[in-house]
Order: sequence, then C-alpha cells, then structure tokens
Amino acid sequence: MPIYLYQNPKTGKVKEIIQSVHDTHEYSEDGIKWDRIFTAPELNTHDKLNAESTARQFSELTGKQKGTMGDLWDRSKELSDKRKKLYSGGDPVKKKYYEDWSKKRKGKVHPKARSE
Repeated sequence: MPIYLYQNPKTGKVKEIIQSVHDTHEYSEDGIKWDRIFTAPELNTHDKLNAESTARQFSELTGKQKGTMGDLWDRSKELSDKRKKLYSGGDPVKKKYYEDWSKKRKGKVHPKARSE
C-alpha cells in the first residue's frame, strides 16, 4: 500500500501514513486535521538496463518494477533514443521490428516506419 505524507498545520510536524488508494486521504490527530503533502512519484533508476539490453533482459527487469504501461512505454522510448545516438541516428531494434512486421504482412510498410 502507498505511503502518504501529512503535515500538522500548527507544529509543522510531518508523518508518513500508509493508506489504500481507495481510502479517503485524510488524517487527524487530537482533533486536528492534518494537511496532505503532495509529492512527485518516484522512479527507480538503479537498474542495470542499458540501450543494448536484449528483449529478454528488458522484460525481466521491467517485470519486477512497479508502474503503469505508460511508464514501460516511456522507458522503452528512452532506450530507443539512446540507441539512435549510439548507432548514428538509427535504432537497430526498431528497424528489425519493422522488417519482421513487414515480412509477416507480405511487404507492407509499417505506418510508423514511413514517418521516420
């Protein structure tokens, strides 16, 4: 369950409270309603995933992390951008994906491959 931060409006003391995402996010103590502190979500960047990781390594590492599908797509895009820089403007993983996609569809060009 997530941890939420609350601050006492009189003393300024901050407490970490564990609550379900379905709970009403309120906290009071001794009749005083504490103010909720909103923070930016944290991202684990202490991984061993790099631009040249294989699909299997990517799946294994990201499968252990928490986050949304959008977070996964963002991470994949970051790695693709790194590969573009590493290989002089071209991402070999994306290129192979487009080639395989095209072969399965009798030579049809992937719609995103046209714009790149």
